Amino acid sequence: MTHAEKTESEVLAANARFYRAFSDGDLPSMNALWAQHAPVACLHPGQPLLLGRDAVLRAWRDILEHQPGIELTSQEPSVQLFGDTAIVYCYEAATDQPAHLAATNVFVLEGAEWRMVHHHAGPLAEPRAGRRANDLN
Repeated sequence: MTHAEKTESEVLAANARFYRAFSDGDLPSMNALWAQHAPVACLHPGQPLLLGRDAVLRAWRDILEHQPGIELTSQEPSVQLFGDTAIVYCYEAATDQPAHLAATNVFVLEGAEWRMVHHHAGPLAEPRAGRRANDLN
C-alpha cells in the first residue's frame, strides 16, 4: 500500500466514524471527531452557517439528542488530499433509503488523527441509489 493509499484509507475511516457517531447518537464520539485547534464550520440542510467548535458541537448535541435512531450512511465517498487536509465528497442516505443528500466533509491532520473541520450537506434534486461505504474499519 502506498503512502497516499494509506492516508486515503485513514481519511475514509474518519469519515466512517462521523456517520457511525451520527447513527449511534454518540455525542462523545462526535465531539472527539471534530478538530480541537483548527477552526470548524458546519452547514446542515436548510440551516444557517455554524462557525466555531462550540456552535457546531451544540448543534450536534441537539440533533443527536432528538434524532429518532436514523442510520445515516455515506455512499460513494471520494477523497481528495491536499497535504494535511482532505476533502471527502459523498452521498448520504438514511436507513435503507436511496441517498437524498450530497455532502462535503473536510478533515485536517491534528497530531496523528484526521479531525473534521467542516461538514456541509444539501438535498439532491432526485434520490440516488448507491453503494454503502460506512463499514470501513
